[in-house]
Amino acid sequence: MSKRIEIDDELYRFIAGHTQHIGESASSILRRLLNLETADEPPRSEPLVAVTVAATASERGSRSIFDNMTRADLAGQRSAVARFLYILGMLYHCHGDDFARVFKISGRDRQYFAASVAELEAHGSSTNPKQIPGSPYFVVTNNNTTRKKSILTQVAQELGYTEAEAEKIRDFL
Repeated sequence: MSKRIEIDDELYRFIAGHTQHIGESASSILRRLLNLETADEPPRSEPLVAVTVAATASERGSRSIFDNMTRADLAGQRSAVARFLYILGMLYHCHGDDFARVFKISGRDRQYFAASVAELEAHGSSTNPKQIPGSPYFVVTNNNTTRKKSILTQVAQELGYTEAEAEKIRDFL
């Protein structure tokens, strides 16, 4: 029998950040982290993309965002900004050592990523910088959805995803 509980966003990101395979349930993750006996449970949601795409990213020698996100995770993000930040947070989780590469992604007159709010505000007005969940980095969030999709595509490609994979990541938004 399962029960529902409400948890805050930070705890949810912590649990989601410890996912080891597609469809792993929160209960399985918590049991593993707490060293409790494991129970056989069905996956809690279907994966966003086929396992073969995740294997392609794994073959490149890095963890893949596809290994960690499910439809249920994304459905919990109610706005385009929340989904944008969530996806960037998952990309950081999977590619933390390489994530600083995104600093070179910028607009014509605007820097999109920085290590501080002040850096972003120095490069434009009304940037509405937000911290990328689980990371020390910040991103501007007042761009329209089309621009956010473009940024996600560029981030994915910078982190080594193929063009097709980058488009799938973009389409999560």
